[in-house]
Amino acid sequence: MPGTRTLEKLTAEAIKGWLATHKGWKRQANKLTKDFAFTSFRDSIVFVNRIASVADHFNHHPDIDVRYSKVTVSVTTHDLGGITSKDLDVAEQIDFATSKAE
Repeated sequence: MPGTRTLEKLTAEAIKGWLATHKGWKRQANKLTKDFAFTSFRDSIVFVNRIASVADHFNHHPDIDVRYSKVTVSVTTHDLGGITSKDLDVAEQIDFATSKAE
């Protein structure tokens, strides 16, 4: 389990810098979102199960919307009302959970 640390909302500049190096992720208000496309509903669900493992590992659970072969993932730190380093860590691991890191 990752170590505990005091979380703080990231600055707009820090988020912008992270987004510049992480293709497909977008900032929408106080969250990061990314759409993933698959060839079937089954593939979408396999991906969601991979995300579940990541989320449990980090004890930080994203919002996930499944629409047949499209999965939209949103991460935010609800307790702080914004984006923290924990969201960036989870988002990076979500990208690793699929070859769809685009």
